[in-house]
Amino acid sequence: MIIVLAVTAILTAFYFAYPNSSNAKTEEKTFLSHNGAVITTTGDILDPVYSAQTLKFDPDKYLREFNYGRVSKLPDGTTLREFTIIAEDDKLMEISPGVFYNVWTFNGTVPGPTIRTTEGDLVRIHFINNGTHSHTMHFHGIHAADMDGVFEPVGAKGGQFTYEWIAGPVGVHPYHCHVMPLEEHIVHGLYGVYIVDPKEGRPPADEMVMVLNGFDTDLDTENNFYAVNTIPFYYQHHPIQINTNQLIRVYVLNMVEFDPINNLHLHGNLYHYYPTGTSTVPSTYTDMITLSQTERGIMEFNYTYPGKYLFHAHKVEFSEKGWTGLFLVKDKEKTS
Repeated sequence: MIIVLAVTAILTAFYFAYPNSSNAKTEEKTFLSHNGAVITTTGDILDPVYSAQTLKFDPDKYLREFNYGRVSKLPDGTTLREFTIIAEDDKLMEISPGVFYNVWTFNGTVPGPTIRTTEGDLVRIHFINNGTHSHTMHFHGIHAADMDGVFEPVGAKGGQFTYEWIAGPVGVHPYHCHVMPLEEHIVHGLYGVYIVDPKEGRPPADEMVMVLNGFDTDLDTENNFYAVNTIPFYYQHHPIQINTNQLIRVYVLNMVEFDPINNLHLHGNLYHYYPTGTSTVPSTYTDMITLSQTERGIMEFNYTYPGKYLFHAHKVEFSEKGWTGLFLVKDKEKTS
């Protein structure tokens, strides 16, 4: 009996001293706590707030991707563009190596899809709220009061609402959730770009969308990261390739919360700038613009000389925390 007890004691001590010797596999689980901390554990999770599903976001794809909707013609000849937009608020995104953030998304991305129409189109948005909070969609532009997305919160877990209006005015406009507290819904990512093209169109160009955004990862109402299209330093490590002597058109929108201004400086060049894009005549020819929140416009330029050119926030704090990128200009004659 004494021998049995001694052997049992030795085996027990060996097990606790060398737990990895067990053949049993322990599965790590990741979740976001109530105070915003990301926790990884092999133990049981009691009352988790968010699951470990991590979204992937491709800034290169977003840069030049435009959603024109499902297009049809009404009996009177009006073009109808229909979009389905789904809101969620329970996903994680690795916005910087090892830094996870609870993102609230339209159609699974931050920013949401770039919605593109032509002046005079009938726009119809089928909005579904699959989140755990009430959400809406508020579009800047001209529409009826009951289409404004302010006083009619759409309930959580399947609530639906249909927004409808005639596209206008021409330009580039933001859309975002407008449920209070508003800053919480915006800083988590519920925003996107809405473009209204003029009926006569614009000159052909290499077009792209740049949303200036930031993330408050420690929830102290001060941003820890800044970016163009969500991922800090992305376009510095993955330069945007363009050609010499080609017209470049950038639809730029500032959605940084908590900071009163943002700005954009282009190296080695100047650009024609159209505030809000509502006029076909540029207001200035410059290399730097300053934007308050939701301020936006259209930049047009071309590069004569090949090479790498920086674009970044001239507010140094922003550029050092991620808001910087590169254009890689290639000689069009040599590449063709």
